[in-house]
Amino acid sequence: MEDIFDVGNAFNKLWEKLEGWLDTIILKLPNFILAVLIMFATYFIARGVRKLLLRFLLNRISQKSIQDILAKIVFLAVILIGFFIALGVLELNKVLTSILAGAGVVGLAIGLALQGTLSNTVGGLVLSFMPKIRINDYIETSEVKGFVSEISLRNIVLRRPDNNYTIVPNSKFVDNSFTNYSLSERSRITVTCGVGYESDLQDVEDLVVKTISENFKQKSGESVEFFFTEFGDSSINFMTRFWIDLVKNKQEYEARHKAIKLIKSQFNANDINIPFPIRTLDFGKNSLQIGKDQEED
Repeated sequence: MEDIFDVGNAFNKLWEKLEGWLDTIILKLPNFILAVLIMFATYFIARGVRKLLLRFLLNRISQKSIQDILAKIVFLAVILIGFFIALGVLELNKVLTSILAGAGVVGLAIGLALQGTLSNTVGGLVLSFMPKIRINDYIETSEVKGFVSEISLRNIVLRRPDNNYTIVPNSKFVDNSFTNYSLSERSRITVTCGVGYESDLQDVEDLVVKTISENFKQKSGESVEFFFTEFGDSSINFMTRFWIDLVKNKQEYEARHKAIKLIKSQFNANDINIPFPIRTLDFGKNSLQIGKDQEED
């Protein structure tokens, strides 16, 4: 039994192995300390490079989302360079090769497993470089509207008019249409109303056009438009279109509010009637007769 397994011999071999490891650790200790110092130095260098980019180079880029993404990419690139240098100092070239090979396999597996997340990342890059959407723009989608607060690699954050925030995944946002009110400073809005059948239609048109033109300045190439649209049940309906400064939805509400008050005031001053539907109830002779018979009983 002693020939098969010698406890003393096994212990000696184990101790020799530990002594070998200890010698290796002592010999590699300066390299390990140097590698740690390299990683610390790389971190601070990466932060410094990111700040320099944001302060000097990236100021030429108007979109803040592009600035942030480029700064993050440069930061991670510097960190990776420092990591590879540290592995070289530790003489772990074989480990480095294994890491790169394993990273390729793991990256493929992660890519297949996280297709949705990757599509959001790609969507974030697309949104960041799109000139049609910027931070603080007021946009409207089929489901939500608000100011662009943040564009990240995963989602876009919108601050709604009620000051609540809605987070939309980039892939969903990119695949659908949206309206950006902040791209153009001027937009045209429409106000509708109706006048009585007894009204002089030409007087109505002249009065509305004059009122809107005097209170909403129209620039070169812009004008106040007026159209009668239909014979309604109790009125002849019309619409007037005019241009205003519009980069957010509140300006449209304010302009329409002002125009309605002005039109109503001018109609009152000029005795122009804005009719409203009137319903007449006809009970018929039979119903009245039944009611009369009941009273006699």
